[in-house]
Amino acid sequence: MTSLSLLSPDAIFIFGQKLWWFLIVLGVLVTFHEYGHYLAARWVGVKVLKFSIGFGPRVIGRQVGDTEFVVSAIPLGGYVKMFGEEGGEPVSDEEAKVSFMHQSLPHKMLIVAAGPGFNFILSYLIFTGMLAMGSPLFVPNLEKMLPVVEVITPDSPAALSGLEIGDRITRVNEDDISTLGELYDILNRTHGRAVTLDVKRGDNTKTFIVTPTARVNKEKPEEDPVYVLGLEDHAPVVGKVMPDTPAMASGLQPDDRITQLNDTPIVTWSQMTEIVRKSAGIPLEILVERKGVPLTLSITPKAYTATSPDGETQSIGRIGIQISPRGNILRSDSWYFAPWDGLKATWDWCKLTVQGIVKLITGEISSNNIGGPLMIATVSGEHAEQGFGAIMWLIAILSINLGILNLLPIPVLDGGHLFFFACEAILGRPLQERSREIAQQAGIVVLFCLMGFAFWNDINRLLQ
Repeated sequence: MTSLSLLSPDAIFIFGQKLWWFLIVLGVLVTFHEYGHYLAARWVGVKVLKFSIGFGPRVIGRQVGDTEFVVSAIPLGGYVKMFGEEGGEPVSDEEAKVSFMHQSLPHKMLIVAAGPGFNFILSYLIFTGMLAMGSPLFVPNLEKMLPVVEVITPDSPAALSGLEIGDRITRVNEDDISTLGELYDILNRTHGRAVTLDVKRGDNTKTFIVTPTARVNKEKPEEDPVYVLGLEDHAPVVGKVMPDTPAMASGLQPDDRITQLNDTPIVTWSQMTEIVRKSAGIPLEILVERKGVPLTLSITPKAYTATSPDGETQSIGRIGIQISPRGNILRSDSWYFAPWDGLKATWDWCKLTVQGIVKLITGEISSNNIGGPLMIATVSGEHAEQGFGAIMWLIAILSINLGILNLLPIPVLDGGHLFFFACEAILGRPLQERSREIAQQAGIVVLFCLMGFAFWNDINRLLQ
């Protein structure tokens, strides 16, 4: 039965669709990266012998001047082959002018750095274009995405199990987790079966066994239920106070935690908004906690007219506050601000990526988040279904990841070459050839281990 389903026309079509978008996304990323190397090499006068998208046997190609442009059979990268790249061979004075190894140190560093640099330029152009067209860009905050308990719904499985606010969930059954998204995904796969949670509380690690409950969408009861622990609601903490609203008039401020409305204790954001919605034009006494100090304020929700899903008109109350997002939402007020805002978006995503790599190395983020070609193919297909904007956004994010990963000081990567050139600048001479060979071999081993681990994670996700 399983083999037949894997070979069904639908399965083959889905696989082909994901493979197509994987090739498109990876092709754009690799082409831009290698084009950076190519342009920098040509700019300083180095002869480029081959520009290849992919590795292995040539599929198609064309000779243009000194350079052979080819598409190769294995679509997992690319390369630019330059004259004199290996070094060690005698060349004439004329050939030395177009040889990579005979260039000045700044020129060689420019050629190597141009590949990752072009990845950042690609992301910047995409972000700027999206902002110029009015699309908002979301930059997550890693700290706010960690599986830390912010709020516990009363009488929920989490409350009954003994979980407390501030607990950080590190493991669910046999899976290490690093984000709230991973927690929710695993809970939905349990279909209501009990789960074992490893929780870090202060310097101690505690274990809890919790059974999720099913939450059914009342508006769409035909949909599969979502399994929850009672941790999913946001805490009732004010993220932003809108101008000229009851919230501003009452004196509410960002980071205020709403603890009570009239005589009702408030635990979750949704609980608070439900009371406000039903209190249009009715004064409310609101108790908040501001920097640890309790305050009592008075607020009257403003009435707004809304249409319910069944078409009925009703009056609802609003006070003019927004929830604190799990990151920053960037928008451009006008198209001519987009170039500056695009630069900020690119910088913020670069910082986020570096933070993620550091947390992976230190173990704060699970290594299960490392993904390979299968993950890229799956995500590419999902984003393609959401439209052109979503696929371009994905390309921008992956381009930043590719640029930063290539700058890591691992031999065989661009960052490794830059490291060798930095050592040459400090020592006043190139590193010994034997030392470079050993470093290159070690870099290849590290790279293959990372690729193997990424493939292993991909296969585990596929099986799940």
